[in-house]
Amino acid sequence: MTSNNQGGSETTGVRVHRAKECKSEHMSKVGKKFQAAAKAVGDKPVVLLPEAVSAVVKHAFAKFDETVDVAMRLGVDPKHADQMVRGTVVLPHGLGGKAKRVAVIAAGDKLKEAQAAGADFVGGEDLVARIQNEGWLDFDALVATPDMMRSVGKLGKVLGPRGLMPNPKTGTVTTDVTRAIKEIKAGKVEYRVDKNGVVHAPCGKVSFGDVKLTENIRALAESVMKAKPPAAKGKYVRSVTISSTMGPGVRVDLASIEAQE
Repeated sequence: MTSNNQGGSETTGVRVHRAKECKSEHMSKVGKKFQAAAKAVGDKPVVLLPEAVSAVVKHAFAKFDETVDVAMRLGVDPKHADQMVRGTVVLPHGLGGKAKRVAVIAAGDKLKEAQAAGADFVGGEDLVARIQNEGWLDFDALVATPDMMRSVGKLGKVLGPRGLMPNPKTGTVTTDVTRAIKEIKAGKVEYRVDKNGVVHAPCGKVSFGDVKLTENIRALAESVMKAKPPAAKGKYVRSVTISSTMGPGVRVDLASIEAQE
C-alpha cells in the first residue's frame, strides 16, 4: 500500500512538473510580449482617455491589425428587465476591416429598395425557408420589415443564440431598410449589457490612430450613457477599460471621456 501511494505521488509530481514546463513554455512564447506591453502601459489606477488610447496603440504587439475594444462596467442588474441596457451607435470612423454582409427579409417594393441600398442578400419567404431548413447563415446582420416578422419569428432558435435576430430596438426591424443597410455598412455597433453588468464593444482598429479611436470611443460611451434605464440607481458607469485584441487593459478616467479635447 505504501509503495503504491509513493508511486502515485511520483506520478502526480511528474504531471505537475510537466504542467509547469508547458505553462513556462507558453509564457515564454506569448506572455513575455504581453508582460512587456503591460509594463510599458504602466500601473496608474486610471488615465485620461487620450493617454489611454495612445498607450494601447503604441504597445499593440500582434502582427495583425488589432481591434481596440471597450469594456464599460455599469451599475445595473441585468437580471431585472427594467435594467437592461441595449442599443446601437454608428461610430464616426466605422470599425475598419471587411464590410458586413447584410441580408434583408422583406416583400414587394422593399425588396428592390434593399437591393438598391446595397444589401448582399435579399428575399422573402424563400430566405426564411433557406435559413430554417438549410441552416444558412452566410451574413453578419439581418434586417426585416415589420410585415415579415411573423415568418422571421420562427427563426428565433437559429438566429437568437448568434445575435442575428432582428429587433426594433437595434433598428433591424424597420420599414426604412435603406437607412438600416447603410448604417450597418458604415460600421454600426450593436451593444448589450452582459450578465455581469458589462458592455463590451469594438471601437476600431489600432491602425486608425489616436484621434479616430478617441472619437469612436466617446461616441460609444455617449450612446451607452443615454441608454441608462430609469430603474438604474446609484452610479451608472462604474469603470471603463480599453484594450487591443492581444494587449493589456488600460482603465480610463471617466471624466476625460466626456471632455471634448
